Amino acid sequence: MTTSTKTAAPLTFEAFWRWLQDHRNCLLRVGSNDVVLMDHELLHWDFFDEDDGSAVVQAIVGKSLVGEAIIERADVVFVQATPEHDGQAQNWNFECIGGRGSENYPIWTFLMTHNMEGAQGHSVLKH
Repeated sequence: MTTSTKTAAPLTFEAFWRWLQDHRNCLLRVGSNDVVLMDHELLHWDFFDEDDGSAVVQAIVGKSLVGEAIIERADVVFVQATPEHDGQAQNWNFECIGGRGSENYPIWTFLMTHNMEGAQGHSVLKH
């Protein structure tokens, strides 16, 4: 797998989170150092906010929760999108970057089927 060095302009977590909720069927994978949730044809994604401000992503099959990612908004400094080619398709990797100053590092990654501009012809069915 090769990754291009071309990246989109950084965005806030809030802007990314609002966009992500409208593109739940375009999510292929979400992960951190502790957890990775992969898409499957039987799975659907749920996104919501906790009372404490945490952003929650859940992977659900039928009525059963199979995985959950809890993102502390305060830990995310910005979100950076980079195209990722797997030989057949170009997906976009959105990295939630944490840290302070020059010590930035990805704390969460979201692999999507398209970037923020590439959503024309969108449908409610999985891509």
